[in-house]
Amino acid sequence: MTRVMESGRYILGQEVTAFEQEFAAYIGVEFGIGVGSGTEALHIALRACGVKSGDEVITVSHTAVATVAAIQLCGAKPVWVDIDPHTFVIDANRIERAITARTKAIIPVHLYGYMADMQFIRSIADRHGVRVVEDCAQSHGAASGGRKSGAWGDMAAFSFYPTKNLGALGDAGMIVTNDPKLGEQARLLREYGWRQRYVSEIPGLNSRLDELQAAILRVKLRYLDQWNEERRKKAKIYTEMLTPIGVVCPSERSGGDHVYHLYVIRTKKRDRLQVFLEEKGIETLVHYPVPIHLQKAYEDLGYRKGDLPWTEQCCSEILSLPFFPEMKESEMRIVAQEIRSFFEKKGANDTE
Repeated sequence: MTRVMESGRYILGQEVTAFEQEFAAYIGVEFGIGVGSGTEALHIALRACGVKSGDEVITVSHTAVATVAAIQLCGAKPVWVDIDPHTFVIDANRIERAITARTKAIIPVHLYGYMADMQFIRSIADRHGVRVVEDCAQSHGAASGGRKSGAWGDMAAFSFYPTKNLGALGDAGMIVTNDPKLGEQARLLREYGWRQRYVSEIPGLNSRLDELQAAILRVKLRYLDQWNEERRKKAKIYTEMLTPIGVVCPSERSGGDHVYHLYVIRTKKRDRLQVFLEEKGIETLVHYPVPIHLQKAYEDLGYRKGDLPWTEQCCSEILSLPFFPEMKESEMRIVAQEIRSFFEKKGANDTE
């Protein structure tokens, strides 16, 4: 931070350039383009892929609203596909039937630190000639078959919001790609369409990764694998303690590296359990309580309750437990014991 302040260069300087290179190398791709946030990373990536008004983009309703906001910023229409209830990510078997002549891209969301089935999704996209833009906002360092999230799509978008596995001290984002033409398009779009300063080749935006945030992220990147390993160890402890109680714990496929951005359980007693834990001084959250297709802001898209049954059921049952790399095992045992005591209480197992 001192180095940046003493440099006198605060916008798109050497720290941003270095972090773009270092993060791209970590993911295993050629190019990184730093932008202002994860939402803007998705928006610019879609724009670089040619997504425009009238196009359709396939994604999930069970995600942060930023995924859909980015689609609509392009003037395109989100087309929702249901999720796999065991992994909470897009059910790849349902994608192909959602493709139409207007489909321009697919956004698989790697939710909670778990990757969608990218090998299958990539094969579908290639067969139909549509782009894949990975939403990696919660999957820094996750992998499938030894290949990291962000290295599968035509482009990928990362958020470095402070709560992420790799978080800045404010908003920040990154686009990564192996395609030099898409990378160049993204660079033009992030700063007014400039290749030469003050000369716009295309209509662009103002979305630049801050030099100070880049410097901070460069340091934190060195610890990402270590922090992710701690998350995996902590998740294993939670799973061992909670599985016998009867709640549904996170699952992962063989050959995949889950990075547990969140530790999310499922139970039909979710609402009562959450109140019970709050009374015990244990804060929990729901990521996310209302599927996007049922939110007022998106009702004009024509989706109704019942259209995405697994998404809707999961949103009524999921609960994010306290979870972070530095969490003590003794604290985790307190959480697990309180959950156990809830289910052992008289009447806890009654039908709601």
